[in-house]
Amino acid sequence: MIGAILGNRYEIIEKVGEGGMAKVYKAKCHLLNRYVAIKILRDEFTNDEQFIGKFRRESQAAASLSHPSILNIYDVGVDEIDNNIIHYIVMEFIDGKTLKELIKENGKLTIEKTISYSIQIAEALQNAHKNRIIHRDIKPHNIMITKEDRVKVTDFGIARAVTSSTVTTTSNVLGSVHYFSPEQARGGYTDEKSDIYSLGIVIYEMATGKVPYDGESPISVALKHIQEDIIAPSQIDDTIPKNLEAIIVKCIQKRQSDRYNNVSDLIIDLKAIDNDLISLNSAQENDMESATKIIPTIDIKEEIEVNSKSEKRKVHSNKKKSKGGGVVFLGILLAFILVTGLFFGYGKLKKALAVDEIKVPDIRGMQEEDAKELIESLDLTFRVIDTAKSNEFLIGQVITQSVEPDTIVKSGYPIDVTISEGSDLLIVPSVQNRTLEEAEKILTEYGLKVGTIDPKFSDTVAKGLVIEQKPSPSEELAPGSRVNLVISEGPEIINVSMPDVVNKTIEEAKAIIKSEGLVVGEVTPQPSENIEKDIVTWQSYIAGTTLESGTYVDLYISSGPPEVPTDVEIPTPITLTPLPDKEETNIRIIRVQDGEQTEVFNKNLKLSDGAYTHILYGKEGAQYDVFYDGIFQGRYPPEN
Repeated sequence: MIGAILGNRYEIIEKVGEGGMAKVYKAKCHLLNRYVAIKILRDEFTNDEQFIGKFRRESQAAASLSHPSILNIYDVGVDEIDNNIIHYIVMEFIDGKTLKELIKENGKLTIEKTISYSIQIAEALQNAHKNRIIHRDIKPHNIMITKEDRVKVTDFGIARAVTSSTVTTTSNVLGSVHYFSPEQARGGYTDEKSDIYSLGIVIYEMATGKVPYDGESPISVALKHIQEDIIAPSQIDDTIPKNLEAIIVKCIQKRQSDRYNNVSDLIIDLKAIDNDLISLNSAQENDMESATKIIPTIDIKEEIEVNSKSEKRKVHSNKKKSKGGGVVFLGILLAFILVTGLFFGYGKLKKALAVDEIKVPDIRGMQEEDAKELIESLDLTFRVIDTAKSNEFLIGQVITQSVEPDTIVKSGYPIDVTISEGSDLLIVPSVQNRTLEEAEKILTEYGLKVGTIDPKFSDTVAKGLVIEQKPSPSEELAPGSRVNLVISEGPEIINVSMPDVVNKTIEEAKAIIKSEGLVVGEVTPQPSENIEKDIVTWQSYIAGTTLESGTYVDLYISSGPPEVPTDVEIPTPITLTPLPDKEETNIRIIRVQDGEQTEVFNKNLKLSDGAYTHILYGKEGAQYDVFYDGIFQGRYPPEN
């Protein structure tokens, strides 16, 4: 995939991660000139049409979330490369590490970081739950920590698509059994409290460096979630505060009803520790209902057997005691048996006379399998009596129920439901920041058409890209409906007059050009003997020329006098005249340069030839000693 371009804009640069569901790459968005992360689904998911449809809907729903601790989803798309269909999600690129990596590197986290990260994760879940989105796969692998120590929770909405549409491969895909809630391990009904359970496991691991349940196989771990109690965090590390341990214990109760009612309540307790405002440890001792109190169930039959054995041992050990003592003991034993019998008799009588009263839950909008699981878990009967088209409910969701929510009914009472066959309406995709050609292609794939096309000037959206669309993304339309588009014309063009910036400083010239709505282009330095450095010497358009706003103006500026390289030889002319009293004179010249002497001229000149001009070459500062017939005549140029 390296080097491939998805959606005509995302260039794959490198692979940065891999999971059971997808591979993650770093990519460059050429349209907005920024780095993004792209999650590409594995091949086994791309052939499941039901999954792809749910994946697209859930991802679009997750993209609507906006919170500092939730990873932003920018785009969801499909492309084809080498005859392979590529389904991908474009996300915010985070330069950081997963929480799992941090735990492995440090062994465990400090209490301060554990509480800080827990609050941020919980606040992300709080935002999602308010928008009716349950994560269902909270684990350290899905939590990024930025270099600024901020939490970013990833994969919102995607986990539900997996668990709902690929039940047979869930264990292989998610690989999250260490963080599953008991209801997930049983394949039962999940809700916001399932996320709270998983967060409790994550907090446990941050504080202790270990997961509470481990085993040789996923099945053995799942069974431990259902059947076994955890080892208390303080038994692993006695520095863990009791109030933090109490929070963990309440989060990971087996029954959903025993956990926090919602994430908001959990955040209050976490912030109480963080701010040292209250002591949950004190609450544990005083409040039977609080998270700090765990009351084990008592098996009455087992207690009777234990007590009976104990009494028998006492009888045997005291058989030599007085007859009066035996009578007293026998009386106590008979009284105990009598009370126990009355207790069991009353229990059976109460059970025979009592009628179970059950409050009917609201299951409208739930998926059929989830609604059935919930109804049957309450000892009621779930019956599908009809299916119908619905523009309000997605395919497979409950449209109506025969008994109103909160109605009290008897055990076994039938709840008849109507299930949605889906809608004839289509979800409008986002085509913003796409070219008209791309927008038309996407709308066609969704069964829609391009409607009116209106141009509009824009200083922020590149020319030719979609600025707005009506209807907006995620709205619903009938098949074949048209989506009206507003296309960017780029910045509005205004005619301006080219100012005169010659002889201005470069900073002054830039300010003047910018104020006229023009853009400074290339600035080229050139040496000048007469003009000071950084003064404009030339402009690409003559002053007064009419130009369009946004036109680039190139400038030349002075870089000051040219520098003469010290290693370049400079020509120096010298005129030589033979001696007047001789027919021929030998003239010899020695160059003195860098402390060295070099003969550069040696020639006999005739008197009849007259004066002779010769060019001497040497570095700046070189001097020349002149000899006539071996006699020194002087140094040239002459010394001052």
